[in-house]
Amino acid sequence: MKTITISADLGVYENEAELPEDVQKLMQEAIAAREKSYSPYSQFKVGAAILLENGKVVTGSNQENASYPAGLCAERTAIFYAGATYPNIKIKKMALTARSEKQKVEVPTPPCGSCRQAIAEYEVRQDEPIEIYFMGEKGRVVKASSVSDLLPLIFDSTYL
Repeated sequence: MKTITISADLGVYENEAELPEDVQKLMQEAIAAREKSYSPYSQFKVGAAILLENGKVVTGSNQENASYPAGLCAERTAIFYAGATYPNIKIKKMALTARSEKQKVEVPTPPCGSCRQAIAEYEVRQDEPIEIYFMGEKGRVVKASSVSDLLPLIFDSTYL
């Protein structure tokens, strides 16, 4: 057996103020979207904002349902809306933020596995990486230059 090592380099900003100005604005959009979350069951609010190549910003928030699998995460809400509304426009950057009504979320909160897979589909489709910035309610912000930094062994159409 041979062993392989998979690694990723992630950028870490100490707080939102250290972000580039365009990303600060995008994160503010994600924070505003987070407050539109419908999360009566988990009380965990997530907001996403996507910057498109044409300069448009698309947002989404998590939408829960009493039948849990029927809900949708903020990232997929936003990315599917972007794909449906602007099907041929590339996604440049995503900003994500999470807040809980139960406790302080002070650690950067990355996308879940299903969202990583959805983001990967769009990266493959547009043949260009999507920068992903994520944070909790406040504090540090992590930057991934591509979803492959968060999901190194993606499943894509080449397997089908």
